[in-house]
Amino acid sequence: MITTLLVANRGEIARRVFRTCRDLGIATVAVYSDPDADSPHVHEADTAVRLPGAAPADTYLRADLIVRAALEAGADAVHPGYGFLSENAEFARAVEAAGLTWIGPPPAAIAAMGSKTEAKRLMAAAGVPVLSVGGEPTEADLPLLVKAAAGGGGRGMRVVRELVDLPTALAAARAEAEKAFGSDEVFCEPYLPTGRHVEVQLMADQHGTVWALGERDCSLQRRHQKVIEEAPAPGIGDDLRAELYSAAVAAARAIGYTGAGTAEFLLGPDGRFFFLEMNTRLQVEHPVTECVTGLDLVALQLRVAEGDRLPAERPGLRGHAIEARLYAEDPARGWQPQTGTLHRLELVGPQVEFTISAQDTGLRLDSGVRSGSTVGIHYDAMLAKVIAWAPTRAAAARRLADALTRARIHGLVTNRDLLVAALRHPAFLDARLHTGFLTEHAAELSADAGKHAPIAALAAALADAAGRPGALPSGWRNLPSQPQVKRYRDTDGTEYEVRYRVTRDGLRADGHPGTELLAASPGRVTLRTAGLTRTFEVATYSDAVYVDSPAGPVALTVVERFPDPAAQTDPGALLAPMPGTVVRTAVAVGDTVTAGQPLLWLEAMKMEHQVCAPTDGLLTELRVAPGQQVELGALLAVVQPD
Repeated sequence: MITTLLVANRGEIARRVFRTCRDLGIATVAVYSDPDADSPHVHEADTAVRLPGAAPADTYLRADLIVRAALEAGADAVHPGYGFLSENAEFARAVEAAGLTWIGPPPAAIAAMGSKTEAKRLMAAAGVPVLSVGGEPTEADLPLLVKAAAGGGGRGMRVVRELVDLPTALAAARAEAEKAFGSDEVFCEPYLPTGRHVEVQLMADQHGTVWALGERDCSLQRRHQKVIEEAPAPGIGDDLRAELYSAAVAAARAIGYTGAGTAEFLLGPDGRFFFLEMNTRLQVEHPVTECVTGLDLVALQLRVAEGDRLPAERPGLRGHAIEARLYAEDPARGWQPQTGTLHRLELVGPQVEFTISAQDTGLRLDSGVRSGSTVGIHYDAMLAKVIAWAPTRAAAARRLADALTRARIHGLVTNRDLLVAALRHPAFLDARLHTGFLTEHAAELSADAGKHAPIAALAAALADAAGRPGALPSGWRNLPSQPQVKRYRDTDGTEYEVRYRVTRDGLRADGHPGTELLAASPGRVTLRTAGLTRTFEVATYSDAVYVDSPAGPVALTVVERFPDPAAQTDPGALLAPMPGTVVRTAVAVGDTVTAGQPLLWLEAMKMEHQVCAPTDGLLTELRVAPGQQVELGALLAVVQPD
């Protein structure tokens, strides 16, 4: 029987496992790198062990340090979470060799699926259909997808549409895979741009019982990384569902699988499906399966590891669940990851953190951060997963979109608006899903950006005025006078000038005729416009202002009336969009460049990010070199426009 469990991971998944351990009366041990010293998962564990350093290669990817930490802390079992060493067979063997219980499949099963190339060979032998490129890729194989053989999560993946681009894509994928997974092995497979990503949740015990616990659709992706997942997969008929379950169970039995795992398939437009890979661990999107089954998958993992039997019949499914991954990234700027302080992160309503099934509350929040957390450059950009359950798919989508809209998210640019727009898009609601969905509908999904910014800027200005000393709002005069003027900028760079007067006859705001000020305080403003009364919650952090209302959230930055000339930059200056490490450069001073041409690559949050020329011109300065670390806003290069 397990008494003390170490989680060889960080953030959200560590907290998720700890939550089940508390329910079961199991003591917990956390490991942490130096940047994670104040992370919530560290504070929630009964014992925490430091892994000196910051980079994953020095900390969470050090099997020897983690096994030693487990022994020193008195743990008798190790849960790998997902990512890092979770699918590393040698780590599993090291855990077992130390006399500890491994919460996962046998090392041999991990090894069999650890290389996606070997996994495809095994699955083909077991009669499971696979996608493959026979021999050296040719024009007939295009488009291609280059993939890391030892990992997932979108890292080490590149789409190739021209054979001439293949060598560059292979080199970039190898470099990224080596940093993320400790292996630079990559391979190519056909790329189906309108395929659906459908996966089957498996649970198997040590006595021969294998459950197919329903399927999930994970087709909405960006950069090959999942963004919205749901269970069950819409539009899958009973016959196709039975075929998927049969193939997934066959895959598990072929390698003697036990514990939780996922068989991933690509479903083509013609209804045929192909095995992609088997994830020998718990998936990021496991909460949607928990919501529709009512099961605690982590508890089942622990029971299986202790030798318990699963019932012969798997439980049925109830209702529909949808999960949205909230990332600290800016979709409008090439999905650039964001770093800094997350001032506030909370859903409006009852406490729903790590609610297992969510069938009672309708909502669930799984997060590795909290209000006040610092988001750095070393790890994934995901802040949280917001999950909604409802009796029907339409109701779940509506509930999730509303929860995201009302959520208080202050301090970082996120993909929240994109998630809400996707959940409300007619094509999504009609279940017209495929892996190119976000690209196909990119213009529509960003069409409403800034729609509520003008009235939000007015609310921000009035809240600011209400916070100043004195009984009357700033700008109040007994006689007519000049209006008060404030300027704000939204996340798209659009500026809003607010001009208003507060007189004995009420509010007079340029651009907002008929708007009445009903109440104002530093944190709340109530306005009535055209007979509609709305309350705006206003939070200010230095020059950043966040306005939340039922109409939608708006993030603003105060524009100084007299900006510091020293803070101005040349039009052609390229500043670091995030802290990171320069991986490589592709130009030299004196080169002629064109708008959009990649000049250099920064590595941050486990991904590589291009820095491109803003215009046609001449590269007059290059301030960085490969291996150099840069801070947010550092000058990287200067392009003199033509």
